[in-house]
Amino acid sequence: MVPLASFIKPFHAHYFSRTVGTPFRKRKYAFAGLPSLMPLVRAFLDTSAAERSPDFRFVFTLLGSELANNSIAHSLSSEHGSTYTLTVDRGATGMTLICQDQGARHPMEPGPFTAADLDTLDPDAGPGSGRGLGLVSALADRWGDNGNPKFRQVWFHLSYDLTDNPWTRIEGEQ
Repeated sequence: MVPLASFIKPFHAHYFSRTVGTPFRKRKYAFAGLPSLMPLVRAFLDTSAAERSPDFRFVFTLLGSELANNSIAHSLSSEHGSTYTLTVDRGATGMTLICQDQGARHPMEPGPFTAADLDTLDPDAGPGSGRGLGLVSALADRWGDNGNPKFRQVWFHLSYDLTDNPWTRIEGEQ
C-alpha cells in the first residue's frame, strides 16, 4: 500500500489541497493510469475550481473524473508506466478541461467522436454501458475532441454561471 501523496510531484501539493490558492490561468498534471489514483484526480479537479460555487465544483469534478476514467478504461494510458494529462484552463466566463491520453487501446479510424459514440444516459442500460461522455454532453456547455485516436484529447468547457445548466434543473427536482 502506497500513500496517494507519494504520487504528487515536488512543489505541486497545492494542486491537491482543495482550498483556494494562488490564482492561475493554466494548470497541468500528468497522472499514472491507475484507477486507484482517482481520489487524487478528484482532489486536483476540486482544487482547480476551489474558488467557485459548490455546484460548479461538483459538476466540474464529476465531468473531469469521467474523462479521466475514460482514459484509464479505453486507452493505452492504463498500461504499465503510462499516463494521461489533465489541463485546466481558467477563463473569464468558465473553465475548460483537456484530457490527453496515450492513444486508443484498439484500432480506431481518425476522426472526432460523434453522437453515435456517446455513452448512453439510459438508466436501463446494462453493465458496461458507460455514461461518461453522455454526462459530459448533457452538462458541459461545449465539448469535443481532436479526432486523433493515437493521442486523443477530449475537452469540455463549463461556464461559471450554471443558471441554464441542466444540473440546476436536476437539483430543483429533488
